[in-house]
Amino acid sequence: MGENFELAIELLGVGMVTVFIILLLVVLVGNLIIAFVNRFFPESIVAKSKPDSIGISASKTAAIVAAVNIVTSGQGRVVNIEKK
Repeated sequence: MGENFELAIELLGVGMVTVFIILLLVVLVGNLIIAFVNRFFPESIVAKSKPDSIGISASKTAAIVAAVNIVTSGQGRVVNIEKK
């Protein structure tokens, strides 16, 4: 029985290490793909608001977009502007 238990523990350890390595590779490759796409294919950002319906002028929208761009170093984007 001791021999079977040792074999079971060995298989458990090998399996856990294998899963850890594969998941680590998935995360690293995913991060590399994301960095590559963000670097060579940046998304153009256009903020849209309806000045007539919510009362925000185009100049205020441009100021909000510029402020977000400066604060986030170009990483953030304005998707929606709501007046509350």
